[in-house]
Amino acid sequence: MAIADLLSAVISAEHAGPKPRDDEIDLFGLTHIGKVRKENQDHFLICTVHQQLAIHGTSFPDPGKLQLRGERLAAILLVADGVGGTLGGREASQLTVETIARYVSSTMRGFHAASAHKEEQLLESLRAAAREAHAAVRAEAAGHGASKMASTLTLAITVWPRAYIMQIGDSRCYFYNNGALRLVTRDQTVAQDLVDQGVLPAARAAASPFSNVLARAIGADEATPEVTGITLGWGCLLLLCSDGLTKHVTDPEIEQQIKNMKSSEQLCRTLVDMAMERGGSDNITVLVGRPKDRTGGASRDS
Repeated sequence: MAIADLLSAVISAEHAGPKPRDDEIDLFGLTHIGKVRKENQDHFLICTVHQQLAIHGTSFPDPGKLQLRGERLAAILLVADGVGGTLGGREASQLTVETIARYVSSTMRGFHAASAHKEEQLLESLRAAAREAHAAVRAEAAGHGASKMASTLTLAITVWPRAYIMQIGDSRCYFYNNGALRLVTRDQTVAQDLVDQGVLPAARAAASPFSNVLARAIGADEATPEVTGITLGWGCLLLLCSDGLTKHVTDPEIEQQIKNMKSSEQLCRTLVDMAMERGGSDNITVLVGRPKDRTGGASRDS
């Protein structure tokens, strides 16, 4: 990320508002096998990272009273979609989630501050986590004599007031703010590459036979991640999903459902139901995270 972008992020952060308390964040995730697949190859993770006191010895009569969870450093949302048609897609997505979770938990120092001089360090840490997951899936495939195991990976880490989105594959991340929905990620498919090269009209990308052919994936030949930073604020929302949702539900429909939402759980269930009603041709996973207002209502701009 360029220095100018870092300075812009710092300036924007000043207007993001106070950091939400733990009881002011609304997180939910849901996955469904769909109507066609024989197994669910999607996996997801939602968690928060906290400073914590680890007691290794004490004379205190009730050590439990000292086991206090400290300040929330970050929230993490992660979707991994096992690549269909490859041996062990479910195992690949599971291993991806496990590896990323272990790596992130071991690099806590990157979450303590998202200032300009530390942001590039955090971004490189995310890229290293992707490389770790890629190596783990490749090693697992080799150990089982499989030619290839693969998974998509879309990860959002929020370190208020910044969010860092990392993607490999075509699972998506959307950012809703000021009443409008924006696709943060770029589908890393052969069809999208052809669109970007001017070979294929964007309007024909969804119908292209290459729309479901991944150009990058964890465990595949190419696994270079794309990492994006955005500034959060009260009224915003992050939505991550596998392509089982976007095969059946359009971006304008997702935006409208966000405007009408009551909670993250209700939104996830509504979107999954919509995809199921329209065929449920793939596994469907939806994750939503947002700050709530302090009266318990929705914190969003309509």
